[in-house]
Amino acid sequence: MQKIAVILYGPPGTGKSTQARFLSAKLDLFLSDTGRYLDALVHDEKNQKNKTIRRERELYDSGKLMTPSFVLRVVEQRVRRIAKTDSSLILSGSPRTLYEAEGLLPVLAKEYGRKNVYVFVLDVSKAVSIKRNGLRYLCRVCGAPLLAQYYPSKHPKHCPVCGGPLYKRTDDKPELLATRLEQYENRTKPIFSFMKKKGYRIIHIDGRPAPFKLFRTIYGHIEK
Repeated sequence: MQKIAVILYGPPGTGKSTQARFLSAKLDLFLSDTGRYLDALVHDEKNQKNKTIRRERELYDSGKLMTPSFVLRVVEQRVRRIAKTDSSLILSGSPRTLYEAEGLLPVLAKEYGRKNVYVFVLDVSKAVSIKRNGLRYLCRVCGAPLLAQYYPSKHPKHCPVCGGPLYKRTDDKPELLATRLEQYENRTKPIFSFMKKKGYRIIHIDGRPAPFKLFRTIYGHIEK
């Protein structure tokens, strides 16, 4: 298969991370989940003496998007390292701002070719996003995401994949979700028009179906 880059977008709770994991396993794509990577980076105790990291952590924990120049630098470095290994790539939720898109898209076009960059937007309503975020858990061991609605227990404690302990992301707190949704609407959605003008195809998909059905739809577009 030709080397490709996939970008997944959608408001909080659309299952971007889940679909990224499925596609990574099926198509042998290097998975770069920007949200999780930045979460781990700014909350790593070893980094707390760094003033920049502390600043970005405050933004992250408030539900706001982190400084675009900081995020672009981190993501661009990862993309270039991955491309050097001749690996295909999947980005979950990145670039997140127009500034990041203006800096990162030329890199993706150079490394993968514009026609080999697939951009998917998983669309759900605000109500669905709020509901899903309230039900979302992550595994501390294998990182698998879990929606409680697909789990027998109303309050799951252990990962169904590896048995590890589950936890809720800092930015999934109800009081932060309104801010995150506003940030997606005002700072991420404008990227789609910019991408279209640059010749990228934006594929909108209904994000409400169960994860396996959503995966079949996304995979079908890539395999055409």
